[in-house]
Amino acid sequence: MRTITLEEHFITSNFVKTTEAHGHHTPAAMARMQALLMDLGAGRIAAMDEAGVDLQILSLAAMGLDVLDAPTATSVLRDVNDELAQAIAAHPKRLGGFAAVNLKDPAGAAQELERCIRKLGFQGLLLDGTTDGLFLDDPRFLPVLEAAVALDVPVYLHPALPPEPVQQAYFSGLPGDTGFLLSMAGWGWHSETAIHTLRLIAAGVFDRLPTLQLVIGHMGEMLPIALARTTAVLSRSGQLKRPAAEYFQTNIHLTTSGYFTQPPLRCALDVVGIDRLMFSVDYPFSPNTHGRQFLTDAAGTLSAEDMAKLTHGNAERLLKL
Repeated sequence: MRTITLEEHFITSNFVKTTEAHGHHTPAAMARMQALLMDLGAGRIAAMDEAGVDLQILSLAAMGLDVLDAPTATSVLRDVNDELAQAIAAHPKRLGGFAAVNLKDPAGAAQELERCIRKLGFQGLLLDGTTDGLFLDDPRFLPVLEAAVALDVPVYLHPALPPEPVQQAYFSGLPGDTGFLLSMAGWGWHSETAIHTLRLIAAGVFDRLPTLQLVIGHMGEMLPIALARTTAVLSRSGQLKRPAAEYFQTNIHLTTSGYFTQPPLRCALDVVGIDRLMFSVDYPFSPNTHGRQFLTDAAGTLSAEDMAKLTHGNAERLLKL
């Protein structure tokens, strides 16, 4: 059975050098992964083969992008996209790509997205967290979302490290690196992306752009377990055209990235359904083999038809593969 993964990361040496030259300090956990992240060839393909992954859709692990001024960010991300396109050309049946764009220049970002889709053949766009403390519902980012709609490609909303005030308020004062870990994959990344997604709903972005397709990872960033209550509470405002949960049937897709146990899968299936769910690993931060074991375990829950939707069918439809 064909297996496609959508939240799989890379970096380039130029990106790392540029961000570090502008004052970004690479976290130790990220530094340990650099060799795997920079491998866009034989090592990555071998790790895919080990776990039976046929196609990875790659995206930049963009830690440090926020320290760059707009012209520098635009330049380095164009180089990143070109380097990814070269890797895809070398392995066209094994690798695909999500564009990286500079949201500090929304008009330029929309142009770069169009270049990546029309000229480089990428499958969509991945965006990380907030930009200058602003969420995607801010009107200045509308040109980028409109470009995604016009190009008929999805936007993958990925977590990022919290802004410094949030880091200090919620994750400081803990021993060692516990606070940092809690601020990222331990909790903070998921809650931030959940809030980001709910803001897009609450601000009416999907009402203004009804065909916009958003992808969020990590089994829905904790939203499935809370969606009924959140929907009931948001309905009191009278501002939404539809109940919040309905947008998960028309505009929002989930991936399994980094979540390899069955209870979150069952919750996502119950709340949003198999047609909105796609398999992902979060390589190299999670091993491909963990993802394969997750699929083996899920075989006891899913029918053959639903397993096919999870592993490749839904991704093929959304990304037009």
